[in-house]
Amino acid sequence: MTDEGKKKWIGFGSGALLIALGILLNIVPTKVVGVVGLPLFLDCIGTLLAAMLGGVLPAVLVGFSTNLVKSFSGSFSMYYGVISIFIGLATVFFFNKKFFSSIPKLFVVIFCYALLGGGLGSVFTYYLHRQSFGTGASAPFAQYIHETLNTSVFSSQLMADVVVDLFDKAVTVVVAIVVFHFISRRLKNRLNHVFQRNLNSKGSGMVVRHSLLGKVMAVVIISELLLAAFVANIGYFLYREKAIAKYTSVAYGLTDAASIVLDGDRMMTYLQEGREAEGYVETEKKLYAIRDGFPTAKYMYVYHIEEDGCHVVFDLMPADGEEPSQPGDLIPFDQSFEKYLPSLLKGDTIEPVISDDSYGWLLTVYKPLKDSSGTTVAYVAADISMESIVMDEISFLIKELSLFFGVSLVIMCLVTEVMKRRIVIPVNRMSQVANSFAHNSEAGRKISMRRVKALNIRSDDEIQNLYKAFSTMAEDFLLYIIQINAQNERITRMQDEIIINFAELVEARDEGTGNHIKKTAAYVEAIARQLKKEGVYSDVLTEDYITRLKRSAPLHDIGKIAISDLILNKPGKLTDEEFEIMKTHTTEGWKILHKIMENTGDTMEAEYLKEAVEMAHYHHEKWDGSGYPTKIKGDEIPLSARIMAVADVFDALVAERVYKKPFTFEKAMAIITEGAGKHFDPKVVEAFSHIAADLYEERTKLSPTQEVG
Repeated sequence: MTDEGKKKWIGFGSGALLIALGILLNIVPTKVVGVVGLPLFLDCIGTLLAAMLGGVLPAVLVGFSTNLVKSFSGSFSMYYGVISIFIGLATVFFFNKKFFSSIPKLFVVIFCYALLGGGLGSVFTYYLHRQSFGTGASAPFAQYIHETLNTSVFSSQLMADVVVDLFDKAVTVVVAIVVFHFISRRLKNRLNHVFQRNLNSKGSGMVVRHSLLGKVMAVVIISELLLAAFVANIGYFLYREKAIAKYTSVAYGLTDAASIVLDGDRMMTYLQEGREAEGYVETEKKLYAIRDGFPTAKYMYVYHIEEDGCHVVFDLMPADGEEPSQPGDLIPFDQSFEKYLPSLLKGDTIEPVISDDSYGWLLTVYKPLKDSSGTTVAYVAADISMESIVMDEISFLIKELSLFFGVSLVIMCLVTEVMKRRIVIPVNRMSQVANSFAHNSEAGRKISMRRVKALNIRSDDEIQNLYKAFSTMAEDFLLYIIQINAQNERITRMQDEIIINFAELVEARDEGTGNHIKKTAAYVEAIARQLKKEGVYSDVLTEDYITRLKRSAPLHDIGKIAISDLILNKPGKLTDEEFEIMKTHTTEGWKILHKIMENTGDTMEAEYLKEAVEMAHYHHEKWDGSGYPTKIKGDEIPLSARIMAVADVFDALVAERVYKKPFTFEKAMAIITEGAGKHFDPKVVEAFSHIAADLYEERTKLSPTQEVG
């Protein structure tokens, strides 16, 4: 097995162990407090810990599985599983929002748990136990509230559950926090990694406004809700039909049993003489005994039907103590029975009737009672309260929806987990690598490819195909970049060589300048780097800018191409008129380079040409504004030209010219230093003074032949 496979199995084992321990921590304390007799549940400790350590999936699995295991004992625990899931989800939310780190916020957490467990739980208890107090830890307290305050069963159950749950959840939260803090950080980090809790694209430099996982969850949730509505409606109507059929059967069973003890030939005598008739009381007792065997029946009576209404033969007192009618009383027909009146007068059998009239919402069954001649002399009737049917329907609906949503939430979490691990995380990892992809250096390219290879996505599906395509594309892209960079380097070298040779061709006309352009280029680079090192003009002196300075420096005297050889190579001092002509080499250089920049467009580096234009035009400007050709001063002079001014003058001073001997280093430096703040930028002079000796020493190593060459 590969290392990757071992890691997956270790992760799976850690996750399964957390879920198993969470279930045990939910069940064992419940059994203990049950044996001791404490009014607590303590059935959520494991759910809280699973949520805090692993997030949504273990919290949902522990919460639902706990109730599933407890239901094997025949209790209603399974139907409370959805509440446990809600508590687990709430714990994930509260834990992520740091509620467990603040005592005031813990009271909010406990109160929310009490509303979920006590409030929603009391609704479940009330309907699942058919309006009774159930058998839970809060049942005795609810009974006490009901008897003491004379409140309804539901209100008593609600108050008892919330109060007990406040205490219960307070103990649960404290125990969970204590256990959590005793767990090692290493184990917490492992579980955090196993359940992939950190899913966002943090560190990728990308903002995801609508997460793919969120969209999938939205689709799943909407689908689950639509399915729940469909299942609930279908289940409700099917159950309603079944419930009505069930209670109709009960009512028929009651009327059939009553018909056995009733003598049809005695009905008219009973009607006329009432309780004074022989056998009436004994028959009535038998009817009560039969009725008591059918507790769901609300009313039971025997009517003789005439056109003027229902004549009472027997009317049994209902369980709620309502006063019954007496034999011979006339009961008018309810509106719901008017359409059945012809059949009733004929003594025919009618279908069960659901009515909501003077006696309430009832399901009524009428059974004809015949005498020995076969004539219908009365009807034996039984009424079942529709409220009993509705209570059964609500109980069924709660069971149906609680199980449906419990299972749905488990399925939703599993689908989300699969989606997260198989799609979202691989895609996020690829996007992060792509976003941080470096190709501007050989080291960056190697790191990028190592990151791509390290993804090693093996999902045997479209995501793996996407990864393979991404990996291949990255390799091809880097190969292409390498080729492009090599080509660019060749072009740059060729361009620099052409420029230098062109500049040397121009300089060659001046017999005394020698290697002036190469030296000044070296000086310019050295001064710029020293300025950067000292933190001067650091916002401008980037590595790219310094490279451009070095490359553009050879073109600073390109305008001399327009100056006559007689003036360039004159051995003596120039006249004023000749000097004015010499000064035009700055504007001529500016014109030449500016025209090149306009004509070449984007075929050459615009920034590179920009520095060359500025250096050629302004390198004879002075800091105090007394220079030429524009007489600008101070920071108005481009930095490139200010640096070139120092390099150009220094090389001119220490070099031999047709009109002068070379100055010593000391005299040259004295002139440069004296010109600080007048001719030169003081900051540039200061930086140059720190490296001038080394530059001069390097210069003097050149042989006389090299010097002139």
